[in-house]
Amino acid sequence: MAMVVGSTSSSGDPDVMVDINTTPLIDVMLVLLIMLIITIPIQTHAVKLNMPAGSPPPPLTPPEVVTIEVDFDGTLIWNGQTIPGRVELEDHLRAAAAAPVQPEVHLRPNKLVKYESVAMVMASAQRLGVTKIGLVGNEQFAN
Repeated sequence: MAMVVGSTSSSGDPDVMVDINTTPLIDVMLVLLIMLIITIPIQTHAVKLNMPAGSPPPPLTPPEVVTIEVDFDGTLIWNGQTIPGRVELEDHLRAAAAAPVQPEVHLRPNKLVKYESVAMVMASAQRLGVTKIGLVGNEQFAN
């Protein structure tokens, strides 16, 4: 930028500067540019998938269902039978994972049980290769 330095006239008063001050204009332009950049919508990247049309046919035989209940004190119940500890639970899970057609494991925790007990059952099932596991009875946690 150039700056005009006024010369003193014969009367001793400095000359009036007639150049426009562009600094406020540049500031306004920068603010407008930033607002424009912020308001431009971000382009979303879509991945096109070819999903199968229709619903798959229902299985010919209903799947076997295993229910594991975790009582309020951490007691494990496998299909209505109390299991004494983690070792016996893992034996049952290992047998279920080794079956030719894995049964669906429905895990039903009590509302008052510690999370540690439920997490132990899920971790054991995952580690032993049980792939069909789901939580049942979630409506008790809605309130």
